[in-house]
Amino acid sequence: MKWIGLTGGIASGKSTVAELIRGRGFSVVDADQLAREVVEKGTVGLRSIVQEFGPVILHPDGSLDRKKLGGQVFGHPERLEKLEMLLHPQIQAKTTLIRKKLTEQGEHVAFYDVPLLYEKKLEKQFDAVILVTTDLETQKKRMKSRDGLSDQEIEKRLAAQIPLKEKEKRAHFVIQNHGSLTDLEAQVDELLRKIQSGNA
Repeated sequence: MKWIGLTGGIASGKSTVAELIRGRGFSVVDADQLAREVVEKGTVGLRSIVQEFGPVILHPDGSLDRKKLGGQVFGHPERLEKLEMLLHPQIQAKTTLIRKKLTEQGEHVAFYDVPLLYEKKLEKQFDAVILVTTDLETQKKRMKSRDGLSDQEIEKRLAAQIPLKEKEKRAHFVIQNHGSLTDLEAQVDELLRKIQSGNA
């Protein structure tokens, strides 16, 4: 089975592309979803990060307050690294099981939607990598309107990622998300045709 990484930058439109691929009948494994699952109430993952960062990162009902946790780790590389060390092995184990299951089901190609693919040096895990990119101003506007972040918070989050221009040099395929949804769909369809025909 071809295992293809799908990545981008914050607010580059990666999730939209993932939905388009999924809508065309392909399996897309969502790393963020797996990351949420390993910190649900009652999990080892949640207990481990409460031990590390304190109960301040919890909602009153005992579930994880992701915004408070983000405030603790963004702009603090050593804290972010500690968080990833706690959660990454659990996410990796879940990913391995899902990939094995998809292979056993006879899937010819599957996609792994992972935001920090290059930051975490995961390229070698994939047969190819697709990057969804956009311009910096569009990124910032989307982050402000979608996530309600301040300019300072936006800069912190962007600083924690490799710039999209650098990622473009490393990716096997680049989808430009500057225009309309129709244009985006056309790029996705063309890329899926290449992958299915073995030209990817």
